[in-house]
Amino acid sequence: MFRPRVIPVLLLKNRGLYKSMKFNDYRYIGDPINAVKIFNDLKVDELIFLDILASRENRKISLDFVKDVGDEANMPFAVGGGVRTIKDIKEILNNGAEKVVLNTVAVENPAFVKEASETFGASTIVVCIDVKKKFLRMEKIGYYGGTKFISADPVEYAQKMEECGAGEIVIQSIDRDGTYEGYDIGLVKRIAESVTIPVVALGGANDHQNFRKAVDVGKASAVAAGSIFVYHGPRKAVLINFPTQDELLNLFN
Repeated sequence: MFRPRVIPVLLLKNRGLYKSMKFNDYRYIGDPINAVKIFNDLKVDELIFLDILASRENRKISLDFVKDVGDEANMPFAVGGGVRTIKDIKEILNNGAEKVVLNTVAVENPAFVKEASETFGASTIVVCIDVKKKFLRMEKIGYYGGTKFISADPVEYAQKMEECGAGEIVIQSIDRDGTYEGYDIGLVKRIAESVTIPVVALGGANDHQNFRKAVDVGKASAVAAGSIFVYHGPRKAVLINFPTQDELLNLFN
């Protein structure tokens, strides 16, 4: 029976696993490869790894790390962080990843998205759009790990990324990252209704019912989250977790 994908998003910093709050206040969680092993046992649909320092340090995500994940993971996974060239993508794919996530390079050089899509196929290219609300509810799009911004309408930007050949869009609310305030359903819906490619909701998930709301109301094709899969309880004890397949089937049906 079909159901939407549910995807843990894991942040990397100096090869460690971290969790953020509104793209700040990074907290060390543990070893990412150990997390992969646990997610294997939990039969996770898919994983996304994002190196949060790569663009700012003018490098790409570690290929050794990608290979380690590829050797361990039983599920498809995507990686992002500092990807800027066709060679970067080729090396990442050769080391086991199924998809690459583009952010900074997509903002600075949208033509690269088209080149990458034409070279590797649209299904390989994911564009992550980080959105932050500003004064008078205007919006801006973040890049360089949320340290730089451009003034742009997220809907128009998402449409541009689709035109350039992106096969999937991850739409993330910076303001809700790590807050447990729930997805920005309005934002997700605006993006999902403006493009024909899959849209993944990210940022602020607070419970499993929020996944369903993002799909039913927000029209997301898939849902992703960080905190809800690495923390447990009000004190945020570190506990890698994921709903069972039966729980997910019941949730979405």
